[in-house]
Amino acid sequence: MPPSTPAVAARIRRREALQAVAAAACLPTPWAAFAQPSAAYPAKPIRLIPFGTAGGPIDIIGRIYGERLTQRWAQQVLVEPKPGASGIMAADAVAKAPPDGYTLMLTMSLTHTTVPMLQQKVPYDSLRDFQPLTQIATGGPMLIVAASCPASNLKEFVAWAKAKGRVTYGTWGNGSSAHLSGELFKRQTGAPLEHVPYKGESAAHIDLFGGVLDAAWANPATARTHLQSGRIKVLGITGARRVGTLPQVPTFAEQGYDGFLLDSWLGFLAPAHTPQPVVDKLVAALREITQSPEVRSKLQDMGFEPLGNTPAEFAAAQKAELPQWAALVKATGLTSLE
Repeated sequence: MPPSTPAVAARIRRREALQAVAAAACLPTPWAAFAQPSAAYPAKPIRLIPFGTAGGPIDIIGRIYGERLTQRWAQQVLVEPKPGASGIMAADAVAKAPPDGYTLMLTMSLTHTTVPMLQQKVPYDSLRDFQPLTQIATGGPMLIVAASCPASNLKEFVAWAKAKGRVTYGTWGNGSSAHLSGELFKRQTGAPLEHVPYKGESAAHIDLFGGVLDAAWANPATARTHLQSGRIKVLGITGARRVGTLPQVPTFAEQGYDGFLLDSWLGFLAPAHTPQPVVDKLVAALREITQSPEVRSKLQDMGFEPLGNTPAEFAAAQKAELPQWAALVKATGLTSLE
């Protein structure tokens, strides 16, 4: 073997140094795993999956936020509703998506929180499998009847239902806030109410207008639209306070029916384990959008109270509400989504 020369030794040292650098580049490091994605994020379109049907209030709100995120980041936000199965399909799609910030969900509290209490085989955990981003608003559903209904308030509705012997009410799904509200009202009053679930709010309202249903539940924005058209009466709202856009509609509590302080939230979630810098970037954008005067006005017009809290506050609120919804599920006597 020829003796080593200084030039050969230098070449060997350079080669070994390059190999060491290449090997080090392959090792995972905190800055490589987290700083790089956040710096580039978003580098491609984002999917936003709202609970409910296309054209429903959650879909409309999702599109409002999607448009503003698109303008902010010059990356398209694709709003893709996944209706049906009481929100399970939408939540499962997000829970199983890569935790990279490119799949988000906009959902409602009672649907997201109580469905796992009513379904034994939900393929996700409503707390463990999601990263809270921000609760953008709170609000509660309203009970509506056709304009031809003889009842104009809740007590008249109960009396009418008992005299009729059977009254059907439509909701946007088993286990939804509307379903739980209807069953709680049934247990409190003894009225012969029969639940009819639909895949979305609008489908139930079509059947209400067509005389197929006796009553239905509606989000405040939808109720206001139908009320202005003269097609319905709004009997009450389950929330803790009246809605500014429908101040004439009293709460259930004001009409003597306690236990209906169902101020459910609307909130954005991402898959669990989404990198913290990406979470921070999303939260900052979503909170800023929520606090903008135009979006606040739109949320209020739809019957919601704008919020826009932090992920920590969102997570704490979710954990704190679990006992309340568990008690409500028990009070209604529901044991499944069937």
